[in-house]
Amino acid sequence: MTRSVAKRQDAVNKSAARSPSRTPAGDALSELVVQVFRLDGLLAATGDSLAEPAGQTSARWRVLATVEDGPSTVAQVARSWGLARQSVQRVADVLVEEGYCSYEENPEHRRAQLLRITTRGHRALRTIQAAQRAWADALGEEIGEADLRKANAVLGRAFRAISGQEPGRSPDPVRRESGDR
Repeated sequence: MTRSVAKRQDAVNKSAARSPSRTPAGDALSELVVQVFRLDGLLAATGDSLAEPAGQTSARWRVLATVEDGPSTVAQVARSWGLARQSVQRVADVLVEEGYCSYEENPEHRRAQLLRITTRGHRALRTIQAAQRAWADALGEEIGEADLRKANAVLGRAFRAISGQEPGRSPDPVRRESGDR
């Protein structure tokens, strides 16, 4: 080991020794976060595979599914998925360009157009949803409904706890309404 590498390693070891360890609950949450991040990658890849026969991606699928029951602004779509408006705007523009969605005037906002799914978009979405149903049914049977319901409850609690606070801060005792952020 070279002298500079040994020095850096020594600094890392000293820093780690000074860092307070997490509580058991903090360790459990950190493990959950790692699992969720890993699962997110697998779900995105699976979503792409399910959407591919319809000529779509999981990102496009999200947008199509969001406007399936009625038009929304790009900002509303982005908020519903916790995504950046700009990334959703790029996807929406491609969906419009390819005829899966259209923009229409928004009577409530002069500049924020509404994104509406087209007949072509509905056809693509139905194809994806049929594939997703078969996948979800098979995987749901394998994992088990009871365990999935428990996991949903825990993830829902984690979502509510995390969405009510900034990273590095304790949760506020009084929850803000979504419009107050």
